[in-house]
Amino acid sequence: YQGRSDDVFKAAGYRIGPSEIENCLVKHPAVANAAVVPKPDADRGAVVKAYVVLTPGVQGNGALVADLQAHVKGQLAPYEYPKEIEFIDSLPMTTTGKVQRRVLRLQEEERWTAQTGRG
Repeated sequence: YQGRSDDVFKAAGYRIGPSEIENCLVKHPAVANAAVVPKPDADRGAVVKAYVVLTPGVQGNGALVADLQAHVKGQLAPYEYPKEIEFIDSLPMTTTGKVQRRVLRLQEEERWTAQTGRG
């Protein structure tokens, strides 16, 4: 999988390309769309976070989070599974239909700054 180099990030010392994880997530029947971004973390620098849009009629809960994490762990390297999954109604998209990961990445950085007082 080849993604944009500015979308690649490091988490716990590993280089993570979000495209491969997103492709794995959308193969799960409960997932309509997904975006993966780094979430700042004091210990690891960043952790893998997935924003997931569910297929109609599916409810997001802790059991589904665990199921999605296990799904990714079974397909990809152990360090690539999303440590955190947030269910959302829709992803920010460009006019050409591409996910705007930058918007989600900035949102995570703003949350980190608000929670920790660090910038």
